[in-house]
Amino acid sequence: MADVAGRYRVLIVDDNAFIRAGLTSALEATDDIEVVGEAGDGHQAQELAWRLMPDVVLLDVRMPRTDGVSAAAALSRVSRVIMLTQVEEPEVVLSAVRNGAVGYLVHNTFTVDELAEAIRNTVRHRAHPLSHAASAALIDAARTDRAAAPAADPAERRARFGLSAREVQVMDLIVRGHANQDIAAKLFLTEKTVKNYINRIYAKLGAPNRATAIVTWLGMPPQG
Repeated sequence: MADVAGRYRVLIVDDNAFIRAGLTSALEATDDIEVVGEAGDGHQAQELAWRLMPDVVLLDVRMPRTDGVSAAAALSRVSRVIMLTQVEEPEVVLSAVRNGAVGYLVHNTFTVDELAEAIRNTVRHRAHPLSHAASAALIDAARTDRAAAPAADPAERRARFGLSAREVQVMDLIVRGHANQDIAAKLFLTEKTVKNYINRIYAKLGAPNRATAIVTWLGMPPQG
């Protein structure tokens, strides 16, 4: 949660000092986000995270010593991790999610205001930010991974997870990349009702976040 002053504490991890400086300047221009630290690689990030206990870690993928995907596993035990990178290969997105990242944003696909809102929503557990590229990558990875096996019948998949007909509608819209507000509008529900449905879906799928729910629903096997 935000600190007693109502500010969200963020650790920025990127091996490019100019990107770190730009993100720090942009986020600290908001009224409620404080950048409490910067790191140039995943190893340093882990040391800082345990000391600073940030609310959110913005984590690049390709860095020296310890890369972001590898570091996400340890960092997600301390903070909520949003990957923030140029990399959008499906296998990288999938690995990051499996290692505990709750969001995956690709540079140049969002505004500063959208990033700030993603940080707030992540801390409040209101949403798990996925850029369209990352969402598409997860879906493509899931489809590719199960291509050799017979496609699961939708009714069979629904029965396996125990989702209601309405929960299936919500899950299918999540897979297509719709935000809670869009889902509410399409299904003529309130956002609160949609959030309740999503929480029940997560529980039934055994998924801690939106990204994991997508790959689980699409039949991606667990990481070995």
